[in-house]
Amino acid sequence: MNLRDLRYVLSVAEHGHFGRAAEACGVSQPTLSVQLRKLEELLGVALFERSSKAVVPTAACERLLRHVRAAVAEADAILAAARDLRDPLAGRFRLGIIPTLAPYLLPLVFAPLREALPALEIEPWEDQTRILLDRLRAHELDAALLATEEEAPDLLTLPLFAEPFLAALPPDHPLAAQECLAQGELARDILVLADGHCLRDQALAACGQAGALAGPLRASSLATLLNMVAAGYGTTLIPGLAAGAAQDSGLVLRPLAEPAGRTVRIVWRAAYPRRAAVEAVAEVVAKRLRNFASAS
Repeated sequence: MNLRDLRYVLSVAEHGHFGRAAEACGVSQPTLSVQLRKLEELLGVALFERSSKAVVPTAACERLLRHVRAAVAEADAILAAARDLRDPLAGRFRLGIIPTLAPYLLPLVFAPLREALPALEIEPWEDQTRILLDRLRAHELDAALLATEEEAPDLLTLPLFAEPFLAALPPDHPLAAQECLAQGELARDILVLADGHCLRDQALAACGQAGALAGPLRASSLATLLNMVAAGYGTTLIPGLAAGAAQDSGLVLRPLAEPAGRTVRIVWRAAYPRRAAVEAVAEVVAKRLRNFASAS
């Protein structure tokens, strides 16, 4: 039994005529008839009642057609998937993104990605850096957008854009009147994210507080952190792409006297066969954020 013969069965059942079925399959009528006879012998049942006027599926054929259609459909799905694999810019692309980046970056890049790569089905997955790396190594993600540099022989990275840090303060904070803030001033009441977020360590390092336990709050999201600062619980450092959300929360934003920030990178497995897809996504993101990076 082979896929060709199953397609013959479907064609004859559809057309009710050997000649038209053969024409639809691109073979001669004798060839199709011979192959169907061989298939009937293999299965041990007659598939069609033959007469001079019509060809009608037997009861046995009617019961088997469901399986035949399913087998042909699965075979076609395999062929379609293989075509997608031959084109690295087509099919599913699972992209991990850290939580302090995803809500602010995705609205900026999703439309350009769809326009530039219409056949690529991007599926975003938001999680912390360590979890994204574990999923990447487990082949559950195709690439990840991170704000740390990963040095490992099994991974490759490509920098996309630089993102500055900004001081975020409530409007009535004593430092809000200053045009520029020294990191040491900000460190006195800085609030940071919970352990596991790379932004926590980066913010503390920028303020010269690496390893310190700053402030009583351990927020699990940047949105919570911004709301707590807006409520007067302290100050914080935010990545530049979150500036709009901070201003919407009524916060005052100030640059740092000694500029600090992070570099957003795309990371993927060194052995990943669709490098062209990674580089295409990277190019679109970098191009979309180029003006932002140069302005900062």
